Amino acid sequence: MATPNYGYEKRQKELAKKRKKEDKLRAKAERKTGEDGEPVQDEAGTTDEVAGTERRTE
Repeated sequence: MATPNYGYEKRQKELAKKRKKEDKLRAKAERKTGEDGEPVQDEAGTTDEVAGTERRTE
């Protein structure tokens, strides 16, 4: 009887988790940029940066 390859199963689980995290970050970035590809501004006039966590006022 063949033995289970736990290392392979663990690696597949890690890859799936990494893919899911990247998809979530990509979806979050798309929501922040809006439909026209420009950063979305809130009422205070601040802009959320897609690539970083900085907030700046213009």
